[in-house]
Amino acid sequence: MSTGNGGAAGVWGRNDAAFDRFMSLPQNGKVQACYIWIGGSGQDIRSKTRTLNKKVTSLKDLPGWNFDGSSTEQAPGNDSEVWLEPVKFWNDPFRGGDNVLVLCECLHPKTMKPIESNSRARARTVFEAKEVEQEETWYGIEQEYTLFEADGVTPLGWPQFGYPGPQGPYYCSNGARRAYGRQVMEAHYRVCLAAGIEISGTNAEVMAGQWEYQIGPCIGIDSGDQVWLSRFLLERVCEAFQVVVSFHPKPIKGDWNGAGAHTNYSTKTMRNAGGFKEIISAIEKLGKKHKEHVAVYGIDNDQRLTGHHETASIDKFSYGVADRGASVRIPNQAEKDGCGYFEDRRPASNCDPYVVTSMIAHTTLLWDGKPGPCLE
Repeated sequence: MSTGNGGAAGVWGRNDAAFDRFMSLPQNGKVQACYIWIGGSGQDIRSKTRTLNKKVTSLKDLPGWNFDGSSTEQAPGNDSEVWLEPVKFWNDPFRGGDNVLVLCECLHPKTMKPIESNSRARARTVFEAKEVEQEETWYGIEQEYTLFEADGVTPLGWPQFGYPGPQGPYYCSNGARRAYGRQVMEAHYRVCLAAGIEISGTNAEVMAGQWEYQIGPCIGIDSGDQVWLSRFLLERVCEAFQVVVSFHPKPIKGDWNGAGAHTNYSTKTMRNAGGFKEIISAIEKLGKKHKEHVAVYGIDNDQRLTGHHETASIDKFSYGVADRGASVRIPNQAEKDGCGYFEDRRPASNCDPYVVTSMIAHTTLLWDGKPGPCLE
């Protein structure tokens, strides 16, 4: 199988016929449930599968499970069990049929309290607050990523010992010398739709071998859930094509754009007539908490937020209408309509969407503006 448009041929395709034959065998009423969780690094996505005896119609049909947390940096070896608590499920686009993908939170099996790496639980405390719930926070996250050859070193479509032409022709591009990895993008787009993910679009990005897809609009905690599941699906698609996906915010040093996870945000008040005033108020609150936000907006984000390549400096907060060089961009349409949303351009492509979305909600809706710690 070839990844197309500059991609390397993968070994996976050698066994297509045999694999398809095995996957067409009947399951005799059984259901395969793939349990998914975030590992101890906060970057790795783990999964394992169990057999269930009936079709899953609600979370009640999904039993809790456990795993060896000492192998995922989430528990010591002498007390290694970590409990998997199902929180949401989707159709499994890889196995098809009644099989499901199950997103889980990680809990301590004795106390049934969230373990330290469970950022979803901390985010829930924000989204379950009355002030946040009544504002129906909407998020649209633009997830950028970079594709590499199987060696994990050469960006897809790049010469093995050199560089492609400079940035310019690759953004929203078409053609074999400009768009690298289209088959991967198309496959990922389709599996997201098949699973039931709210994927709203995709495009080739500014650097050769770089792409973006958008998740949303989603309300509250659902945004983080869907972004994490979409990343899992992308990893699995890349596994099939024998290419490597990187979410690093500066995958190639030099005069190349980094990769972000621009986060579009609005509240009910912002979306209603006269909401522009609330947009400005919320952005100015974010400015006062700039250091706290960028500190947890992604690993190595300082390599991306330099003030160049359509970014603002990590050391200075700014905002403006239609300004892609600002920390926060206000769309022209929002200014024109007097309501709408804004875009926080600071989050890195490898950010934890639970942290980003909950911090934005906390700062704009729960923080009283007085000095004090931000949400951790």
